[in-house]
Amino acid sequence: MAQTNLIRELQDIVGAEAVLSAEEELLVYECDAYTLEKNLPTAVVLPGTTDEVVAIVKLCNRLKLPIIPRGAGTSLSGTVLAVDGGVMIALTRMNRVLNVDARNRRALVEAGCVNAWITRDAAPHGLFFAPDPSSQSACTIGGNVATNSGGPHTLKNGVTTNHVLGYEMVLPDGTVEWLGTEPDGGEEIDGYDLRGAAIGCEGMFGVVTRVLVRLMKTPPAFKTFLGIFESVDDASQAVSDIIRAGIVPGALEMMDQLITQAVEEAYHFGFPLDAGAVLIVELDGLRDGVEAQGKQVEKICHQHNAREVRVAKDDAERAAIWKCRKRAFGAIGRLSPNYVTQDGVVPRSKLPEIMRFIRATSEKHGLRIPNVFHAGDGNIHPLILYDERKPGETKRALAAGHDILEKCIALGGSVTGEHGIGAEKIDFMPKQFSTDDLDAMKMLRRAFDPAQRCNPHKMFPGGKRCAEFAPKKQVAA
Repeated sequence: MAQTNLIRELQDIVGAEAVLSAEEELLVYECDAYTLEKNLPTAVVLPGTTDEVVAIVKLCNRLKLPIIPRGAGTSLSGTVLAVDGGVMIALTRMNRVLNVDARNRRALVEAGCVNAWITRDAAPHGLFFAPDPSSQSACTIGGNVATNSGGPHTLKNGVTTNHVLGYEMVLPDGTVEWLGTEPDGGEEIDGYDLRGAAIGCEGMFGVVTRVLVRLMKTPPAFKTFLGIFESVDDASQAVSDIIRAGIVPGALEMMDQLITQAVEEAYHFGFPLDAGAVLIVELDGLRDGVEAQGKQVEKICHQHNAREVRVAKDDAERAAIWKCRKRAFGAIGRLSPNYVTQDGVVPRSKLPEIMRFIRATSEKHGLRIPNVFHAGDGNIHPLILYDERKPGETKRALAAGHDILEKCIALGGSVTGEHGIGAEKIDFMPKQFSTDDLDAMKMLRRAFDPAQRCNPHKMFPGGKRCAEFAPKKQVAA
């Protein structure tokens, strides 16, 4: 009866068509792109306005129900998992680009707006939105804010926090606050940077509803290279020397042989199937500067045994290269029915060492582990392939991921560069942060959400697990 009353009250707020409560409807929302933990929310509601979000949040506050903000569900760490059930607030109907202010190089968008749509609307003004996750054709700006998303071009341009001026957030008690630069205000603000404090909170501070983003001027020239190497070690050394030379490419990405073979089979771009590693280097800026840096890049690649350095002939070929890179995860379906993606970070100088460790981990656990990653900032993405139908393979895949992330910490890195902690990496937080660090984070969280009902059981040690999910607990122990 209580659930029936909840559904009726939610329908009174947004209409019957915008409330999902049948089990077959809720199955779509049982997990995000991290599929190893699943649980159904009590209900999913799709508001169309900030006022509707406020009414939903106030209802949940009155009933003391968890709320789980959700964008497109592309998170790779269980960030939007409804661990305890609760009301999932899916913002995909609030998807408009409200205004492009070309003169001030900014745009006001709703939280459910797809990342790529911002650049689509800004492009006629010679502008673009810089953060470009691989899922940018699907992921939403609200989700980008929640996880401080990055992407291939963040080496030069920075991550989401560097391109968000301010945003509207509905706090867990239904209060509406604007953090940061107002839509009609100047960029400088007084007081604490609460805008920055809440970016990357993984939906635990409130529900973001509108975002004011900074736009950048589209560079006048691009030059995109494919360096073909015999080994990941050679390509990694080239990465270090490119940066050491004072060159900051727009992007510096690497794919190893296994991922290159999968991408080539899927998209037929012409990647060499026998190459140990393929390095994508993209330069942007003034044409003369790009040409001069391009000569240096080619020289450095050849110094590190590149057998070939190709240059994209035109915009169409450049777009094809990036299509292949950004759809690399999708191509993995040709190699394995299941995979789990890790998101560790190491210093650039440690890339050869972590790649050797990943190869050893692959042999140790008897699983294939292709790699595609942001080489320029040391953000690795090993994809651990397994078949959940085979006894023990899921457990071995989780153990392999655990080993790799522990090695990242040991090398002076981090367990996440852009995917976040979510429900997946909770066990690593006390390994990376001191008790005082974690207590400070919890205090900040309680300042926004004293009852801790907003996206509960994420990030912090002691978070509850889904009852039916046992393998991760066994591995972590």
